[in-house]
Amino acid sequence: MENITIEQLKKKVSSVYKLCNLAAMRAIELNSGMKKLVEADVHEKVTTTALREIAEGKVRIKKG
Repeated sequence: MENITIEQLKKKVSSVYKLCNLAAMRAIELNSGMKKLVEADVHEKVTTTALREIAEGKVRIKKG
């Protein structure tokens, strides 16, 4: 598994604050049982999975 850099994440989300909120909300969803959108190890933390999903463009901020 490769490391996710802040530069990769900033390309997907315009603000570090929005990134933090998006990752937190997605981690809560994952923790409550929602399906993972990326392949993840069983022992991987939900916050790491959320960040990987954002980096791969699977999770975005809903506009509107």
